[in-house]
Amino acid sequence: MPDNAFQSKATGDYLFRNNTPDPLLSGRELPTFKFALEASTGRVDGGSFGKEATVEQLPISKGIAGVSMRLEPGVTRELHWHATAAEWAMVLEGRCRTTLVDPHGGAETDDFEPGDVWYFPRGHAHSIECLGDKPCHFILIFDNGYFSEFGTFSITDWLGHVPKELLAKNFGLPADAFVGIPAGEVYFTHGAPPPAGPVEPLQGSQNACGARHKYRLLAEEPHSVHDGGREWRLGADKFPISQTMTGVVLDLEPGALRELHWHPTSDEWQYVVSGNVSVTMFGSHGRFRAETLAAGDVGYIPQGYGHSIENVGASTARMLIAFNTGAYAAIDLSQWVAGNPAYLLADHFGKPPSFFDAFPRQDVFIAPSLGPQKKP
Repeated sequence: MPDNAFQSKATGDYLFRNNTPDPLLSGRELPTFKFALEASTGRVDGGSFGKEATVEQLPISKGIAGVSMRLEPGVTRELHWHATAAEWAMVLEGRCRTTLVDPHGGAETDDFEPGDVWYFPRGHAHSIECLGDKPCHFILIFDNGYFSEFGTFSITDWLGHVPKELLAKNFGLPADAFVGIPAGEVYFTHGAPPPAGPVEPLQGSQNACGARHKYRLLAEEPHSVHDGGREWRLGADKFPISQTMTGVVLDLEPGALRELHWHPTSDEWQYVVSGNVSVTMFGSHGRFRAETLAAGDVGYIPQGYGHSIENVGASTARMLIAFNTGAYAAIDLSQWVAGNPAYLLADHFGKPPSFFDAFPRQDVFIAPSLGPQKKP
């Protein structure tokens, strides 16, 4: 976040020091909220890469950042920590292993498959290894849009710049024992594929973490199923360690619509796993924008802005969606309308009260291609 801005504790809005709204969102036109993440270059090491979407690539995304990462067999995203953001991730392809050390000295090793999720609180040390003989691909999501994956704190970068005499005193070894260690950040380490099963840490297995950092999201039944799609949802209620983020996997059938809605307590970060979708955003004062997102693209909706997601392709569309809160909250348009008496709606829209007889009586959430019911 720039020095001349802060986040309001009352509203969550990003404000500048003179208490005016962010100029990016207060102009006459809404800015783009789309970024072609997988089409970007990022950091490449052979067949491994890390591609990021932060405020630098997508200026609207102040509250959440994301990284697409691919690791080849034998490659590890080295031991590191994030000083300014927690990390929520889901595996899309392949298998990987994480190691984590928490501030209490607890250690945890977990293996992940497609559909599995991890959450690492801000500042917790961790690494990510590719497992097996096939590459793995996962999406990392951070609860700070100003975070950069390439500005993280890595063990090789740190130890490579500490005087060897200091390292010797720290570990109780002679200084020349550290001759030959990397002189700077490695980022991706290369070695033999890790053992098939977890290996006990140096300290032994007696000091385990007090909370689990893994959740098998797509191994369970969806949170909700509709005529036009389904949704898996994971927040702090089911995954207690994930206090600052909620993740959603949303499947939309061709022509289906995640209806017009808004989130009163969080921003929304979107990654299209497959298919093609049209995302709309409403920003008050007649401002409206639509973007078409394809597989590998990222979308971003600021807190409180109205929006919708429609599958405009010929096959099922899948999206990974993240919110920078552990407690999901939304108000859907059908829910809003159904919560008001017909006479009040009639006054607003210039229609007789009977016009609203055919409207849904409850939240639609996902509307199929022909709508939730017959049109009035």
